[in-house]
Amino acid sequence: MYKIILLLDFAEEYSKSLMKGINTYSKEKGPWIFCRMPIFHRETVGIDGILKWALEWGADGIIGQLYNDKEIEKFVQAGIPVIAQDFKERFAEIPNITGAYHETGQLGADYFLKKGFTNFAFYGFSDIVWSRERSEGFEKRINSTGHKVHYFEHKKARSTELWYYKPSSLSRWLKSLPKPIGLMACDDNQGQHITEACRYLGIRIPEEVAVLGVDNDEMICDLSDPPLSSIALDVEKGGYDTAKLLDHLIKHGITDYHDIVVKPVQVITRHSTDIYATNDDHIASSLKFIHQNIDKNLHVDEVVKQVPLSRRALEKRFLEITGYPVYKYIFNLRIEKFTQKLLDTDMSVFEIALDMGLIDSKNIARQFRQVKGCSPSVYRSRSRAGK
Repeated sequence: MYKIILLLDFAEEYSKSLMKGINTYSKEKGPWIFCRMPIFHRETVGIDGILKWALEWGADGIIGQLYNDKEIEKFVQAGIPVIAQDFKERFAEIPNITGAYHETGQLGADYFLKKGFTNFAFYGFSDIVWSRERSEGFEKRINSTGHKVHYFEHKKARSTELWYYKPSSLSRWLKSLPKPIGLMACDDNQGQHITEACRYLGIRIPEEVAVLGVDNDEMICDLSDPPLSSIALDVEKGGYDTAKLLDHLIKHGITDYHDIVVKPVQVITRHSTDIYATNDDHIASSLKFIHQNIDKNLHVDEVVKQVPLSRRALEKRFLEITGYPVYKYIFNLRIEKFTQKLLDTDMSVFEIALDMGLIDSKNIARQFRQVKGCSPSVYRSRSRAGK
């Protein structure tokens, strides 16, 4: 029965999801005993105080948010396995709970590109690894299409300053941006800052600025006005994998380790990005019709009927603007919606298919397997078990 110290920000949805995955593994292999250490101990007692408590309690391992301090080696010298969340920068001395940050940025870029945007912006922090690398992935993908990214990056967060409610460098930047523009924020907190600043400035969302966050923290996303679209991450799996690695380190020593990489899952669309940035009214109408009717058994012929164009003309213009044939766009969106229902509800595959107007549940399951590499039931169980 292992004794594990959790030094996490228990108010954050990310940390809560990590703990769900950790707890799932501990129930399978344990049970483990957890000490939930308040995050302020990091500042008040420091590494020496945390280490002293760990030794007195007889802790077998630590999972936590720690500063990138060379004194972290004291844990290594004491033989206590530590896995650190890279909430500032990655550690070189111990394993990290990190993320596929470049991949997340690329996913955000692709999302806006599919919606027809030609103007792009990123808002975040240059001195934090997860923000910096998300911006790099976003920019690399945008640049590959011949476009550029407008940046606004703080050196550090000042959580007590209500800078977005008054004239500031941020408000001047938002006013100066070409519009319409697709703006990716480094996380949901910063995404909500943007929606608040835009509301204060009278900038319309999503008509002028479409805003996308990261983490899919539902409380923050719903608190935003309008509700914030966000990239969901497979954090529970990260928690499960973290506990599995910690188990290995306890049993086999702390020198044989690897980083835990949390992957992005999909974009959850809410009102803040519910728009299609194109000057072609016919394509905009087609995109709006597709998104409004994706929960029906939609076919290309039905889309063609919405515009005064031949099927060939529509297909050509649609491909030029979105980068996809109409049928492929419908297919991708259907799989995205199916996946969202799979993760957000307890409905069976058959029930989800009916809810989306699909008669043949076996066909959508086959298509899902082609895209995701496994059956819908396996995908759901893996996500919920954090495996």
